[in-house]
Amino acid sequence: MKQNEIAEELAKEQKAISVAEFFEKNRHILGFDSKPRCLNTTIKEGVDNSLDACEDAGILPEISIMVKKSSKYNVIITIEDNGPGITKEQIPKVFAILLYGSKFHHLKQSRGQQGIGISAAVLYSQLSSGASTKIISKTGPGKPAHYFELMINTNTNEPEILKHEEIDWYRPHGTGIEMEMKASYVSGRKQSVYEYLKASAIVNPHARISLTEPSGETVVFERATEILPIPAKEVLPHPHGIEIGTLMKMAKSTCRQKILTFLIDSFAKIGRLAAEEICEKADVNPELDPHIIDRDQTNRLLDAFSKVKLMSAPTYCLSPIGQDLMKEGLKKEFNVDHIATTTRPPQVHSGNTFLIEVGIGYGGDLKNDDTISVMRFANKVPLLYQQGGCLITEAIKSVNWTYYGISHRIGYLPTGPLVILVHVASTNIPFTSESKDAIADIPEIRAEIQRAIKEVAKKVADHKKTLDKIKTKNEKKIIVSKILPRIAKNVSQMVDKEVPNITPVVARVMENLLFERVVELKENGFANISINISNFSHKKQQFSIHDVVPFEILNADPEPLVKDIGLEYDYTWDISVSAGSSKVISYFVETLDEVEIESLPEIIVEGLDESFFNGAIAIHG
Repeated sequence: MKQNEIAEELAKEQKAISVAEFFEKNRHILGFDSKPRCLNTTIKEGVDNSLDACEDAGILPEISIMVKKSSKYNVIITIEDNGPGITKEQIPKVFAILLYGSKFHHLKQSRGQQGIGISAAVLYSQLSSGASTKIISKTGPGKPAHYFELMINTNTNEPEILKHEEIDWYRPHGTGIEMEMKASYVSGRKQSVYEYLKASAIVNPHARISLTEPSGETVVFERATEILPIPAKEVLPHPHGIEIGTLMKMAKSTCRQKILTFLIDSFAKIGRLAAEEICEKADVNPELDPHIIDRDQTNRLLDAFSKVKLMSAPTYCLSPIGQDLMKEGLKKEFNVDHIATTTRPPQVHSGNTFLIEVGIGYGGDLKNDDTISVMRFANKVPLLYQQGGCLITEAIKSVNWTYYGISHRIGYLPTGPLVILVHVASTNIPFTSESKDAIADIPEIRAEIQRAIKEVAKKVADHKKTLDKIKTKNEKKIIVSKILPRIAKNVSQMVDKEVPNITPVVARVMENLLFERVVELKENGFANISINISNFSHKKQQFSIHDVVPFEILNADPEPLVKDIGLEYDYTWDISVSAGSSKVISYFVETLDEVEIESLPEIIVEGLDESFFNGAIAIHG
């Protein structure tokens, strides 16, 4: 056969492949490569869609997941939400066309962008079980619920509607999906449905998520707040980090006829003055038609972007968790002694805005000799797989944890009672693959993660130092409190005198604060009471004093905050005492006898550890 004939024969065999057909043969790329993971991936995609839909509609999410066995190898997964619902026309497209979605071209933070996730789960369901997917959706009270049974035609990547009817549904609005597939439910592992939902509950504390396991047991992750996160808004790309190919593509497709207006309308934070300065530094005529720009001119524009002072990337395209809600989420799911969090300012990579959030929980029930627990998130979605191949893990390993008092071997995760949460929020998360399990090594993102980790690690180190200081002080206080009373007692016996009150002496030796209550009775039954505070430490101390007594006080100086707590009154003073100085709180009582004086309660101090003072008791909170 001649050479040209061979080429012609080969050409006859070449044809386009539909997206669905490609993923039919390469489903592992999307995270469907083992039975436990198939289940995790399906639930992940369903929950992500539900959270996004509820937040877009301003609805506090109520999501229920049910997994039950249908045969030896198959399970049925049902996911329902109280979101805004999906219109009748869109249901087949959303669930049965791969690469169909509304977010791919929108530059803002969202959990899903490519339109693959839930339709890929539908595809795996029909491939592994042969069953159709059942969907119910309702857009509002008084409107019918639309019920569909459908499959995907893999040759055309189009939906095949097997059944459609209007039905009654108990929800006023929302969406439900039921899929049967070859999968298995596992528990007690880090890579399990339970752990995924637990992690989701931490970074989505406004959501209520319930899981009914194959055993019939239901686990509920209650919401920690009723405040919805601020929704992300669409934004233009930022000029910092934009690549030459992207800039050339944008210039060719713009409807503007001048480079100047193209720059102003196509990028965030470029106004007229900045655009004129960019053109000047790039030596590009601002009147030039962007459609005919060449590679050399494009390179000069890119160089000028870095030379012109531009405003920082906009933040409204992102929806971070926030430091307070990170604390609430970690506190809800972990019993720890201390939590430190940070939300870094937004940065830019390849024209995409991103920010890093890190939270660390320390102590409590976490074990001292275990490798730390790492929780990775991308746009509030937990990343359960490929931890070793993720930028987040590498960034954690690269920090010198021994500097912060945590055991660490270079190249490994540190050891200690720590759980570390790292959240990457971005308009475009650079995943290493379509399965979205790990984040690629982008230098700008790596540097920000390291900065954030060091910031919270320092807070944990400061907390550890405070604990060590308190421990040392307590040990010293115990020793001093044992020795000085014996000395006082022996000396008193030797000189035949009453044993003195050595509390002030202990306070001086310990360099502590000293609290003393002094009562002065008057002849008519009136009493002047004072609380004397002496600061023997080397720094200014701030705290609150509570005096909980069964009577009303008069002429208090300074004036306290008063709270009636039934049979008693809680009088509270916020106090600040400089090093080496003292303060006095005084008040007047109309009637007080010696018996009542003897039964006066101890002074209560809030805001200081009890090892730092004498003559009072401590409370926290």
